[in-house]
Amino acid sequence: MTDQTNLPPHNIELEQALLGAVLTNNDAFWRVSDFLDPGHFFEPIHGQIFEIMASLIRVGKSATPATLKTFLPEKLTPDMGMSHYLALLAREAVSVINAIDFGGHIRVLAVRRRLCDVAALTQDLARNASSDQTASMLIETVEKELFALAERNGGAGGVQPFSVALLKAVDMAGKAYQRDGHLSGTATGLRDLDKVMGGLQRSDLIILAGRPAMGKTSLATNIAYKIADAFSAQLTADGKEETINGGRVLFFSLEMSGEQLATRILSEQAEVASSDIRRGAIHENQFQRIVDVSQRLNRLPLYIDDTGGMNIAQLCARARRQKRQTGIDLIVVDYLQLLSGSGGKAREGRVQELTEITTSLKALAKELDVPVVALSQLSRQVESRDDKRPQLADLRESGSIEQDADVVLFVYREEYYLRAREPKEGTAQHIDWASQMEQARGRADVIIGKQRHGPTGAVTLAFDAWLTRFSDLSNPVSEEPIS
Repeated sequence: MTDQTNLPPHNIELEQALLGAVLTNNDAFWRVSDFLDPGHFFEPIHGQIFEIMASLIRVGKSATPATLKTFLPEKLTPDMGMSHYLALLAREAVSVINAIDFGGHIRVLAVRRRLCDVAALTQDLARNASSDQTASMLIETVEKELFALAERNGGAGGVQPFSVALLKAVDMAGKAYQRDGHLSGTATGLRDLDKVMGGLQRSDLIILAGRPAMGKTSLATNIAYKIADAFSAQLTADGKEETINGGRVLFFSLEMSGEQLATRILSEQAEVASSDIRRGAIHENQFQRIVDVSQRLNRLPLYIDDTGGMNIAQLCARARRQKRQTGIDLIVVDYLQLLSGSGGKAREGRVQELTEITTSLKALAKELDVPVVALSQLSRQVESRDDKRPQLADLRESGSIEQDADVVLFVYREEYYLRAREPKEGTAQHIDWASQMEQARGRADVIIGKQRHGPTGAVTLAFDAWLTRFSDLSNPVSEEPIS
């Protein structure tokens, strides 16, 4: 066993008492299984014993000294056999009632040990940082470690058995089966898109790209609103709030102000054109609708950060902070090309800088276990082609974007390009044009150019230009401002 001198916070007796409680009464395991993991134990052999007990009990088998010893080394120390040690644990057992308190103390000690590790890392960084590491980079490194600790609350992290990952996959499938629409991810509120994508998947980096005026910001705003509006949660056994529908959204608006973003959502929900809201060209009934809708929107778990000139390190730090404070289920970044790198990469050129940005966003999605939707511009080469439908090669500085993204979506509106090519009235070409225009009016294609865990293709949505609103095709589209 481990040498007990000069060691971080721990309590071997507590660990032995809890393990003994489970050995003598397996019901004690279920009292601590929601919050205690093998990695919380200071003594490695105790963590191993707890893990084996958990695997036996979860499949309905008994965990006793007799059943455990076949899975453990024959000797604990040269002077003590494993069978004898397990018998001693059972003899020193606490009651089932005390198991929760003992398990809680063991977990707190694990958190304290991890804090010692973070403190040592902080001191090492402060003393031995290289010349190319900026202050913000050092702070981000420490903040990232603290966030990981806060999220795990002392969990093991690191390497995990395949069985653990498998349990998570089965749990995800079960939740998808029980959820409305049978989606494995967070529903966008757009039925046809959700059918193809299964919703927005946790830890995915989703690139939403398009040329100007295609409506990519509108689509992102629509999705953010629908997810925030559908939010509901429940308390888990350990007192944490678990999202069961919709989600809390953090929207980084690097181009538009928070007021402009709010106006878009208000316009869509009150069914009053945003241009009329800005000009004050509304009548009393419309104003009353705006007031009523604003009171409902005021309760949305939608958080906006409209800080301009942000770099990727600052964005990641703010996202971690928001996750700790309120919880987050979706991050939206509008848009990639307005972000800057964190110092060194910016000096190496824009391609390297964007590589850092997309790699960091993918890492952030995985770290926070949320989907990250990042908007991106397309290169002008789209405009030089007869076929304006975007492709992966049209992504600006596309190498890193395409490589790091789990999903790439393109927004394309044929109506926009047809309107600019109207032939002279009265000609045969104008008749053909009018027919094409009729088919394209009020429609937008969301082209799935890449999807790691699903098919590619196109989904056609309705687009209401007056309200900058995307919806399913079955929903009506207005051609005039709604009064």
